[in-house]
Amino acid sequence: MRRGFNGTSTRDIAKVANITQPALYSHFADKEVIFIAVISEVGEMIREKISALNASSTQMSTSAHLEAITNVLTEAHPRDVYTVIHSSFAYLKPENQRQLGIIFGRDYLAPIEAFFAEDAVELRGQLTAKQAAEFYMTSLSPLFGSFHRLGGAEMTQEENVRLLLDLILHGITTPE
Repeated sequence: MRRGFNGTSTRDIAKVANITQPALYSHFADKEVIFIAVISEVGEMIREKISALNASSTQMSTSAHLEAITNVLTEAHPRDVYTVIHSSFAYLKPENQRQLGIIFGRDYLAPIEAFFAEDAVELRGQLTAKQAAEFYMTSLSPLFGSFHRLGGAEMTQEENVRLLLDLILHGITTPE
């Protein structure tokens, strides 16, 4: 997850797992299958945690709820999950691209879309919950790393999350 699909070799994986490469291949057909398994396992955990937050949403404001969802994602992923998943597509066989798309839709987008579909969340105009979820996911990259961190390096992660969510929820200008 830290280096993405293309930046990680099976030798790296075997070393971290403390096994040989041949032993690794006795469990997984290839690196693509390992990647799909990792994303699936992490995605299932993400889906469960966000779904639990959604089930208890009556106790939180919209911004606090979205902050909690964001914390689930940033705690589980050392890198921007949207970028990691989508940048891997170029290296995967079509059947694995399809599987990865299913996992991303089911485990990441669907529970976030469910949040945006809640009655307490008022979307503007003709925006759909799906569009809001997709925009939210594509907007998280400043939270991973310090290169293009909003508000500068002096801000805490919590302050950075709140600033980004304020921009996502309210935009950058006041309504005319």
